[in-house]
Amino acid sequence: MKRKREEKSSGDELDLGLISEAPGESAQNPISITDLTGTIRDLLESNLGEVWVTGEISNYRAPGSGHLYFTLKDETATLQAVMFRPDARRVGFTLEDGMAVLARGSITVYEVRGQYQLQVAEIQTRGQGSLQQRFEELKRKLQAEHLFDLDRKRPLPVFPEVIGIVTSLQGAVLQDMLQILQRRGPGIRIKVRGVRVQGAGAAEEIAEAIGAFSAEGDVDLLVVARGGGSLEDLWAFNEEPVARALAACSVPTISAVGHETDFTIADFVADVRAPTPSAAAELLTRDWSEWRESVGELAVRLGRSTRQALARHRQSLEHLVSSYALREPRRVVRQWAQRLDDLRENLYALTLNTVYERKSKLRLMATRLVSHHPARELERRREHLTQMAARLRALGPQATLDRGYALVLDPAGHLVSKATKTLEGHKVEIVLSQGTIGANLTEAQLRRTLLEALASKSANESKPSAPVKKKKPKK
Repeated sequence: MKRKREEKSSGDELDLGLISEAPGESAQNPISITDLTGTIRDLLESNLGEVWVTGEISNYRAPGSGHLYFTLKDETATLQAVMFRPDARRVGFTLEDGMAVLARGSITVYEVRGQYQLQVAEIQTRGQGSLQQRFEELKRKLQAEHLFDLDRKRPLPVFPEVIGIVTSLQGAVLQDMLQILQRRGPGIRIKVRGVRVQGAGAAEEIAEAIGAFSAEGDVDLLVVARGGGSLEDLWAFNEEPVARALAACSVPTISAVGHETDFTIADFVADVRAPTPSAAAELLTRDWSEWRESVGELAVRLGRSTRQALARHRQSLEHLVSSYALREPRRVVRQWAQRLDDLRENLYALTLNTVYERKSKLRLMATRLVSHHPARELERRREHLTQMAARLRALGPQATLDRGYALVLDPAGHLVSKATKTLEGHKVEIVLSQGTIGANLTEAQLRRTLLEALASKSANESKPSAPVKKKKPKK
């Protein structure tokens, strides 16, 4: 910024020995921030021109204006980038965090913030970025091991007495959490282990602090917290050692990393995810004003219930004091004595009636037993069998033959039940009541019934017999 002493601007001007200072060369002639930023912008924009850069997208934003804002980063450095709407319309794919891209643009200075940035005119995809790829690979690995399953999530204690916090001792995160916890739960004890929350070795420190709390076992729950940031800022909470430590922790865990839109591997492994560290502190406690209000309501209900119970007992006591039993105890005792006599008499009468009824039943059962004695029953059965045998004999074939009937058997020994012409001239056997008779059939009358035969026999018997002629004596 320094300038040489002016000599002569032209051949006619005299050197007066005066020195002209540029703005910013001394305290007497300072330069404004606007002018300085404009000078830097002129230097950058005029000397660098267009450049091609490659990097990974993070902190991507697409507001309603149509402009695109994001950060290009590699393993050690970051570069702010902007792509205005006319150029953004020509992009043939959707930008997202973790995407590796190749961008063409020019370096400019955003004077409001005093930062340089890349104004992107063209952008090409180069595949997924390394950080995002590592994130997805670890996420798939741990998910396959069921570390994200809901059935392994533990509930948080309702009234924690001791809370452990793993976070950075610098920054506003810890102070905000302590302020909320002291205001909402002043009786809760807080134990803090300070760790680095980003950069090399941060993941190991966080995992070691979680393991120490788990081994000691003197806290009711554990909070792992960090403020918001880019993907690389939060990367320590995407490392496998932190995930393993959270999964093995002996007490319930809360992951409170970043903002609501930030998700880390720790969020998936922990028992509960809080959108922010402050939200985690509020989640763990209830405002004491709420507790006071609840206790006040319970006190009112307890007082009302107590008064009502006392009133009921007082009324019962007054009723007992004014009762007849306490006023005239002798009369009550005499009444109960009289009642006891009545019950005794009733019991005696009931006992006599019961005994009489049982005796009557016993006599009746004895009479029935005599009438149904086995010997009598056996005699009745024997008589019945004798009668049945007599009836059987009366209805049997022998009894029928005894009454004068006979059976006729053909030459083959078959019973003859009706007359047939085929029997004429054949020998038959007649079975009588006693013995049999052999006979030759000479005539068979087919349609003659028993009644007709009996009637014919009666007629023959009623005819007068022919007179017997007397023989003349021989001379």
